[in-house]
Amino acid sequence: MLHKTHLPLQTWFWAAYLMTTSTPGISAVQLQRQLGLSRYESAWTMLHKLRRAMVNPERTLLTGEVEVDECEVGGVEKGRSGGRSRIAKAAHVVVAVEVRGQGSGRIRMHVIPDASGPTLYNFVHETVAPGAVVHTDGWGPYVLLAKKGYDHRPRSQRAAKRTGNTEPVMPRVHRAISDFKSWLRGTHRAVSKEHLQVYLDEFVFRYNRRRSPMSAFQSLLGLESHHEPTTFREIVAQGPGTTRAT
Repeated sequence: MLHKTHLPLQTWFWAAYLMTTSTPGISAVQLQRQLGLSRYESAWTMLHKLRRAMVNPERTLLTGEVEVDECEVGGVEKGRSGGRSRIAKAAHVVVAVEVRGQGSGRIRMHVIPDASGPTLYNFVHETVAPGAVVHTDGWGPYVLLAKKGYDHRPRSQRAAKRTGNTEPVMPRVHRAISDFKSWLRGTHRAVSKEHLQVYLDEFVFRYNRRRSPMSAFQSLLGLESHHEPTTFREIVAQGPGTTRAT
């Protein structure tokens, strides 16, 4: 990843350290200031290269019970009264979270073209181990999961309220979505749709290692050697590609 870099390795190590150990993360403007870099583009490129190194090619599938839901990130569709929309201008994102008692285990997040059955199934197939229990809301296209061998257990918040059940439906995945949007607004303000995936990758990397920031720093340094070098022009021209969160 550091192939042909013009910056000292010590600067890269500092960037990786600040990116992984700072609780809210760090923006390119903040990194430029912290490292004393003369050009904003240098800080921006460093962060994007580090984000691309946060994807572990040997990641394992989520297991046990998993909550899955989609959301929209960015953009406001005028006149929308609620519910999902296939023509929304915002980016579609699907999220999966392992159930670990009352808490959350590992998460996965990915940009998707739509919320159709095949798209959602492909995400689950690439993310969740066969035979796992998959909790979703009542969105119709999820029925494909049961036909493909998953233990699909849909729940509707509206139906739960009618039966007197006031417990939130899929609280873990909704909390992860809320945390991501708060982090994106607080640290980065806004990102382009073309680069959204690598910001999802960063959030997932940090979230899955939230209890051990120093371990996250060491993991990032190790993962850097597993990725091909990417230039500034390639990052700008290609966007995030087809990376997956670890």
